[in-house]
Amino acid sequence: MRQEHFIKRHQTEWNAFEQWLDARGQQVKKARMSRRQWHGLADHEMPARYRRLCQQLALARRRGYSPLVTDRLQQLMQRGHGLLYRTPPPRWRRAVEFLMAGFPRLVRAERGCMAASALLFWLPLVVVFVAIQLTPELSASLFDPAQLMQFEAMYDPDDPLRKLGRDNGTDVAMFGFYVWNNVSIGFRTFASGLLAGIGAVVVLIVNGIMAGGVAGHLQAVGHGDPFWRFVAAHSAPELTAIVIAGGAGLRLGLNLVAPGQRRRIDALVDGGRRGALLCLGVLAMLVFAAFVEAFWSSIAWMPAWIKYSVGAALWTLTLLWLWRGGRNHASIDDDPAGFGGAP
Repeated sequence: MRQEHFIKRHQTEWNAFEQWLDARGQQVKKARMSRRQWHGLADHEMPARYRRLCQQLALARRRGYSPLVTDRLQQLMQRGHGLLYRTPPPRWRRAVEFLMAGFPRLVRAERGCMAASALLFWLPLVVVFVAIQLTPELSASLFDPAQLMQFEAMYDPDDPLRKLGRDNGTDVAMFGFYVWNNVSIGFRTFASGLLAGIGAVVVLIVNGIMAGGVAGHLQAVGHGDPFWRFVAAHSAPELTAIVIAGGAGLRLGLNLVAPGQRRRIDALVDGGRRGALLCLGVLAMLVFAAFVEAFWSSIAWMPAWIKYSVGAALWTLTLLWLWRGGRNHASIDDDPAGFGGAP
């Protein structure tokens, strides 16, 4: 092929490659923020375009084309290589980016399952709480007398020197206990989705009934104030994490029961992969909730308005993070974990 024909044939894609490098290949943050305004070469096409450019450079050299062609292709190849093969960000930075952007985008991508999970958890909780206010005797059908006495002792308003929400143990010891307890509940909620999704439904409903039962009983017997002061702060990350774990379990069950056009095993692997990524974020939320529960929530002398203000702030930040986090990042299908890739 003559040189002028070669240039005429490939000039358009060279220009598109160069425009992408100029507009998208400089600052990652700026590129992400302007992603929706970009109408040139798609980010996910860059690796294939780069390989094609290398082939064209080798072909131009073998045919002895002029430096006008080979020098330009060499320059584009070097710029592309420097971008595609640059040193990846540190692991800690990738983890932070996932928690701040990739995780909330995954949650929003599964909004249907998350909405169903929230309904399965919160509706029983509210119904049981209201029912116990109307008929206090119902709490005896959910818990045995020893458990009810233990709940009342943990949130006794006449014992202000006692730490809220616990019988004994130091803050550090209780932190370890809360981590183990919270994470085990979250993992069971997700893993139960393997039972065709029915397991996740049952676990969510049961957890909602139990939480509503405890709250309803303590409110009915006059121990509501210390209880609400205890749960005000850590309830936001903890309960939201349980709902997200339930949504991941429902997705796993749906992929197993209704794989669509995919093979059942492929759908199950995809559901497990997304669920595992969601569980990483859930783990971080539950560990944070355990930290707050151990070192802040149990403080009994703190005025109620401070406890409730911190709780309201954490609920606001949690919901805002899940709603807005990662809005400027790449498509969830291109980079589901939010760990990087093409800017």
